[in-house]
Amino acid sequence: MHRHARTPRTLGAGIAAVLSLAALASYAAPTAAADTAPAQAPGDPVPGVVAGQDTAAPQLVTGLADPAPGAPADAARAHLAAHRDRYRVDPAQLAEAGTESSPDGRRTVRFQQNEGGVPVLGAQYLVHLAGDGAAQHVESVGGRYFTGLTAPTTPTVPDELLRTAALGALPDAARAKATATDAGLVILPDGAGKLTRHYTVRGADADGTPLTRDVYVDATAGVVALAHDARTPSTATARPEAVAPPAAAPDPAPATVTPATGTAPDVHGKSVNVNIARQADGSYQFTDLTRPAAITTYDAAGRDVDDFGRIPADAHPASSPTPDFPAATGTDGATDAHVNAGIVYDFYRDRLGRLGLDGKNGPIVSVVDVTAGGRAFPNAYWDGSKMIYGGGNDTYYPFSAALDVSAHEMTHGVIANSANFAYLGQSGAMDEGLADYFGNAVEVTARGIAMNDPRAALLGEGLCRTGTPQACATRRLDDHRTTVDTYVGASLASDNAGVHLNSTIFSGALWDIRRTLDPLTADRVVYRALTEYMTPLDDFVAGRNAVLAAGRATGLTRAQLRTVADAFDAHGIKAGWQHKLGLDSRVLLGGITSTMAAPVVADGHWVMLANTDATRKNTALYTGTVTGGATPVRLSPDDGRYHSWAATDGTNAAWLAVGKDAQGVFGFELLSAPLTGAGPVRSVYRSTNQQPGNIRTAGGDIVYTLRDFATDTTRIHVVHADGSPETVIPLPAGHQAAGLDLNGGALAWTEGWTAGQDYVTAPTVYSLAEGKVTAQYVPADPKNLADSAHLAGGRVLWVQAPATGRATIRSGALDGSGVTDLLPAGSTAPEPAGLTVSDRAVTYVTRTGRVNDNWTNAQTAKLWQLPLTGGTPERVSCDRGSQDAPAADRGTRVVWLDATAGRTDLVTRERPAGAQCASESAPR
Repeated sequence: MHRHARTPRTLGAGIAAVLSLAALASYAAPTAAADTAPAQAPGDPVPGVVAGQDTAAPQLVTGLADPAPGAPADAARAHLAAHRDRYRVDPAQLAEAGTESSPDGRRTVRFQQNEGGVPVLGAQYLVHLAGDGAAQHVESVGGRYFTGLTAPTTPTVPDELLRTAALGALPDAARAKATATDAGLVILPDGAGKLTRHYTVRGADADGTPLTRDVYVDATAGVVALAHDARTPSTATARPEAVAPPAAAPDPAPATVTPATGTAPDVHGKSVNVNIARQADGSYQFTDLTRPAAITTYDAAGRDVDDFGRIPADAHPASSPTPDFPAATGTDGATDAHVNAGIVYDFYRDRLGRLGLDGKNGPIVSVVDVTAGGRAFPNAYWDGSKMIYGGGNDTYYPFSAALDVSAHEMTHGVIANSANFAYLGQSGAMDEGLADYFGNAVEVTARGIAMNDPRAALLGEGLCRTGTPQACATRRLDDHRTTVDTYVGASLASDNAGVHLNSTIFSGALWDIRRTLDPLTADRVVYRALTEYMTPLDDFVAGRNAVLAAGRATGLTRAQLRTVADAFDAHGIKAGWQHKLGLDSRVLLGGITSTMAAPVVADGHWVMLANTDATRKNTALYTGTVTGGATPVRLSPDDGRYHSWAATDGTNAAWLAVGKDAQGVFGFELLSAPLTGAGPVRSVYRSTNQQPGNIRTAGGDIVYTLRDFATDTTRIHVVHADGSPETVIPLPAGHQAAGLDLNGGALAWTEGWTAGQDYVTAPTVYSLAEGKVTAQYVPADPKNLADSAHLAGGRVLWVQAPATGRATIRSGALDGSGVTDLLPAGSTAPEPAGLTVSDRAVTYVTRTGRVNDNWTNAQTAKLWQLPLTGGTPERVSCDRGSQDAPAADRGTRVVWLDATAGRTDLVTRERPAGAQCASESAPR
């Protein structure tokens, strides 16, 4: 349910930007050889062939009638082998992941792509069969299969280092008791591929709120390649592609002897009939044995949610000495959870032919009345093997009170056992959208609510103790949202790139289909699309194609298929919708996928770790001009190491390489090279155990920090371009330096140290000519934190964040003689969260965050600019979505990472858009 969608945490040291995995499968669309694939008939809303994205393998081929006798998996594999020119798929790289049989006798064989025995994240290819015996034939084929992968399959970094890096994906406060569960090797289909080890990392915030992240650590470099919040707040199922099964639910009732019926109060105090079980000792518990899938409901009675990753040995199902259960069973939410589980099971079995959430009549387990860190937990979620419900609070009933919420979360169990979407970006929004759809479909069907009833489209409207259903609903499927008008361009730092924020764009289209077609027919088509046509990395357009293909396989008429297509059209879900957003920034690189990507820029040249449409074959450091046009130039050598954390002065670049060198020794090396890409790559510093940080370069000089953890000391090193001896600046023991800047013979950094109970941060200036600190701006109140120190215009500038009140941009003289605020007290200008400076301007990013539990594009990160001497800030760009990782160039020019278009691009503007951004809602 995730009513309160948390903002994902930072990914640890060195990671400046987090981008959507959905971009791993976006935009580029090489056309596969047609072979004998059918052409699309004129006016047919179902595509005949959909080209693959970032692959030569087609995403969908429909309208086939190729004979394929034999066992389904064997027949499917033989068909792919016989038509390799059509599909560009190597059957030897496919592992059977299961066969789904539909009620009408069709069969779908799902294959998982492997490279050298290592699964490829989200890469599944499906073959659809109809007929029996000698009449069996292939009707359609499609999915995600990535051609051209050349990633290694053997890790070169020790497991312990990989685990340590994974734990770094949690904030510092959450690491004390954090765990990292190894879910196996996985290849990220990022360009040529990246070998990673997948960890499920669990910890807790300072307030006890559980944190769970899926973290993929580069197994050849030891750095995080991808990290995002998992589907659930406290536990996570390993993805099938990671070859680790979900945590098994416990035996629901080892001592159960006899099915029975009884009564129990629901959350409103109404007595309802319940299916229960009589124990050997004569007592009764909430175990329903009337269905092939045993349904068991545990009452946590206020225990912490973190205790229920697995059912503890001392936890028991809700019980009673008689078949009439006490009032606490209702107030804790156990009755509603137990009854709702049966309703959801019946819906999927009787209406869609599915045998339980896993399709195999596996046990259905619920846990109710959990808390988090000693506080109420107003939420609900599917944890990979069971349902977890919070007990509510003064505002909300226990979260099992709403049937649509129960059905929504249990549908996540169905999804995890079928399409198993990657939970971020558009694929994650489809995960939520399909759960929205079936959550409401279960409720309106079970309650007999008409589709035109105002309550039908509301999700969670029954959770609130007071107020109207419309005010209480967490989402509504009739909000009429569209991609072009209201898609929230969120980075991964906001709701996993919008998994909840954009779900109703997709579920709204599905709900319109249900209101237009017969509801039973719509349910069957959408379910068939989910289980037989969708794959983990699908985006909205792939979801549209899947529903249309499922509709044709179900037997919809052409008019009905046109109705389905019209519903998607009405919500803007059609090919190329991203190009209609009217961006006012100029794209330098499109479809950036690396989680380590953050641009640096100087003198009209950018440098960045890139794996994009323009540089698809490699993940490496590239450089290009801010004017664009020319093909980006690769800077980093192809030596198997990870190259990132770059700096540039517009002529040269400096960066860090991590991994094993040519002699097989793991270590860290600071490198430098000219931006032409034609000069030699120079080694500046190397070590097997000390990692350079805060790398900067100016005029050929290179500065960096080294921290000795054994002695808790930090040194700043200055490598001079003229070959003079290196300058080493030691900081006092216990002091750290962050965010070095180098300009005009001066160094600046933010120095931090512990003083009593406080951690002090102070912008610091050092003169290279004088060999001493010339200014250190220590705050009068140590709770006022400084960040982002930069040098420009003969002054040092930084963000000052007071303990209370608004943050400001502060400017100080290099000799410590004076301080001014560029955003004076009482300013109503947007509050800064980080900045970058040029010779003329200060550009800063704002992070408003959600308002009233909702996000819009207006609340995502935005860029503002003002003169170096102060003034009125202006919007840099009117692009609606998230604008992150800004880097200032000369004058007013800025480059940044922009997530407006449903993917992340490197973009630029020459000057602020200013007053042009008067209307946030109007597409541009």
